[in-house]
Amino acid sequence: MTILHTHSSTFDETRPSLSVLIPFFKDDAEALLRALDAEVTTHPVEILIYDDGTDDVDLTKSMQIVVNDCLSAVKLITNSENKGRSAARNALCENARGDWVLFLDADMLPGKIDFLQSYLKLMNEAKADVIFGGFQVEAQAQDADRDIHRALSEISDCLSLAERQAAGPQYVASSNLCMRRNVLTEQPFDADFEGWGWEDSEWAARVSKHFTLIHADNPAIHLGLETTDTMLRRFATSGANYRRFTDAHPDLAPKLALYQISKKLGRLPGQALMRPILKFCVKVKLLPMRLRLLALKLWRASHYAEALS
Repeated sequence: MTILHTHSSTFDETRPSLSVLIPFFKDDAEALLRALDAEVTTHPVEILIYDDGTDDVDLTKSMQIVVNDCLSAVKLITNSENKGRSAARNALCENARGDWVLFLDADMLPGKIDFLQSYLKLMNEAKADVIFGGFQVEAQAQDADRDIHRALSEISDCLSLAERQAAGPQYVASSNLCMRRNVLTEQPFDADFEGWGWEDSEWAARVSKHFTLIHADNPAIHLGLETTDTMLRRFATSGANYRRFTDAHPDLAPKLALYQISKKLGRLPGQALMRPILKFCVKVKLLPMRLRLLALKLWRASHYAEALS
């Protein structure tokens, strides 16, 4: 394993109170990095971006150029091997110098011009250890094949502040998450999660038992909507991660609708036989979106039922 470091000219002299941590794998983080760099200026903030084994020479060079262009304190950490989402986040935290850290996904953008300033204010004024700022999606999907991800995000991720506050840790995600650095030192992400999904949900449920978690109205915009095939694949292959989440939190899991539906499906003989029909319904763009979303949710529950059995 080889790890390379590239940093901007102001990095060493900066004494940050907040470290913005951006893990990525085969994503171009330039838009996010330039947006943050434009706001940082006089704020005591550093930005660390971590390439988790992309192994793309052109992308690495492109990100190095962006880092060298930045006026703020920025460091690119390039890992030659892919270690997974949890390991990448833990590695970023180990390199952070601020007492607070803010996790953002590479395909996000700040939802408002004072995005970082809002977090700095919350850090100083809110009596909290963990702050989740929320999500937005673009007004329109990049193309029709990503409409279903946009529609799913609107009903499951882009919740109001009041809805998130009522749910506590249930709707916390690591793609716009601010916390005291010692929280992650004491309660790191579980690196045994593999592939996509549920490592941040498991972490939030665990951390909320030991630290004060609050929700804030400081959203980030999710630009990286996935294609229909990618959504189907991720839901079909994340059952083991969902099982790991439910095993870790047997008190919480039975209260969740997804768990209840998955368990009910698991009791139906031959329930997996309906998957080709569900997949067809998800992919047919002429069907009403509510029916496509229902089929997608049942597709996920069918695979999770198998994992829970």
